[in-house]
Amino acid sequence: MKKLFFLLLILLTFSLFSCSARNSNDIIRVSVGAEPQSIDPSFLSAIDSMIYAVHTFEGLTTKDRNGNIIGGVAKDWEISEDGLTMIFHLRDNAKWSDGKSVVAEEFVYSFRRLANPKTASSYSFLISPIKNADKIMKGELNIEELGIEAIDDKTLIIKFEKPTAYFLELASVPIFSPIRKEFVEGNDNWTFSPDTYIGNGPYKMIERKPDEIISLEINDNYWNKNSLKASRIDFIMFSDVATAYAALKEGTLLYSSRIPNSDIDALREEGYLVSTPSLGTSYYALNNTNSVLKDKRVRRALALAIDRNYIVENITKGGEKPATAFVPYGLKDTNGDFRENGIKYFSASKEDYKNNVEEAKELLTQAGYPNGANFPVLEFKTNPGSGVIIAEAVQQMWKENLNIDMIITQEDWSVFQKNRQTKNYVVCRADWIGDYLDPMTFLQLFTINGAGNRVGYSNANYDKLILEAQSTMDNNIRMSNMHKAEDMLIGEDMALVPLYHYTASSMQSPKLKDVFVDTLEIRRFFYSYIK
Repeated sequence: MKKLFFLLLILLTFSLFSCSARNSNDIIRVSVGAEPQSIDPSFLSAIDSMIYAVHTFEGLTTKDRNGNIIGGVAKDWEISEDGLTMIFHLRDNAKWSDGKSVVAEEFVYSFRRLANPKTASSYSFLISPIKNADKIMKGELNIEELGIEAIDDKTLIIKFEKPTAYFLELASVPIFSPIRKEFVEGNDNWTFSPDTYIGNGPYKMIERKPDEIISLEINDNYWNKNSLKASRIDFIMFSDVATAYAALKEGTLLYSSRIPNSDIDALREEGYLVSTPSLGTSYYALNNTNSVLKDKRVRRALALAIDRNYIVENITKGGEKPATAFVPYGLKDTNGDFRENGIKYFSASKEDYKNNVEEAKELLTQAGYPNGANFPVLEFKTNPGSGVIIAEAVQQMWKENLNIDMIITQEDWSVFQKNRQTKNYVVCRADWIGDYLDPMTFLQLFTINGAGNRVGYSNANYDKLILEAQSTMDNNIRMSNMHKAEDMLIGEDMALVPLYHYTASSMQSPKLKDVFVDTLEIRRFFYSYIK
């Protein structure tokens, strides 16, 4: 029966490809999941949609194959002494896939569209540093008052509310790509046709079949087309990772960004598993406004009683690192790595776990719950998937170590997202993958009005430190303040429970070379080839 099922999967995979495509060595066939929610730059909300957009669009800056920020549409730029103004000079040879030159006014249009509250972009908060953006998003000002102006076709001025040292990083995020008004206005389906999905990135769409395939080929009008290797990329829609796995083994697929966690050991043995560093942290959100969890001693006790080594070695198994803080590795400090320079707020070594549990028991006693007495049953919310398996392990740890009971409630993604955002939970699964390479992408989340403050954290001193860090270009001040802020968030208050720092695990055929995966988990197949 198992062999028959496997055969059926293979047959399903074959149906997605034409014979000519299947036999071509020039086509890079990959999968980054099922049908994306949107590939409109203003509506990107997940890693898969970001991957599509980074191939077809390009912002003022971009990343080279080593992950360094370089000029994209902008050939160079100037920053004012006070850090409140940036002037970008666009390349003369920056063109759209239909041959039209990219002009500054197209950035003005796309930035205003992103800030427009009528657009209701889930990532609009990233535009907040630009002058008047917050007021526009609240409906207090017109979009024309956004701090962006086209001086001429090749000169763009952006003004900021306060110095934004990380904006060049931010500008490489695909949501800040230019878009063409004539294709977008009045056409909600513009992303579904190669005739209207006109981009300015390395590749152009040549075919799209919803729930089946998005095919791209080199944009001959791209200013840096000579750096590209992959002549054509076919993104195959697989909602079932088992099907992707079967296609990979059969050879009709070369890469999948999603893996069957249950088969991770087999993938490693077969040489298909590839893990790269990721700028992300998995954590448990604790509702800080809950009558029991508002006591920081309780929150710390829950954090200390979790065996993170068990989770990463026996459940996730993708090379993840146990987290003893919130900000992950891979972000620059004034010197060295921010995480390595920061504090470990508890020990994650196997030898110290017993001591952690003893400290947790003492903290619970201090909080009025000796041996878990009179502690209410905790409800844990998650969406279906690997989060359930981890929750079951934590459920057992909290019971054995603290005599605390937990029930696990699974919710559909949309319901879970809404409950998490509205703080309709006691404890829930959460994570954060950075949007740009600066610690601010993690720490600004937990200001009182932070877009990612799902835990209800409220600390005026924390907010002050973050605001000061956001108001200067002096990296010494910025980094010092952010270290102090994390000390408050985790060290003093344990506002959330860090679990582990992510890796980006993928399935990749040994035949496929040079897939670039940055720490934001954006896959680039620009330089890929088959060998």
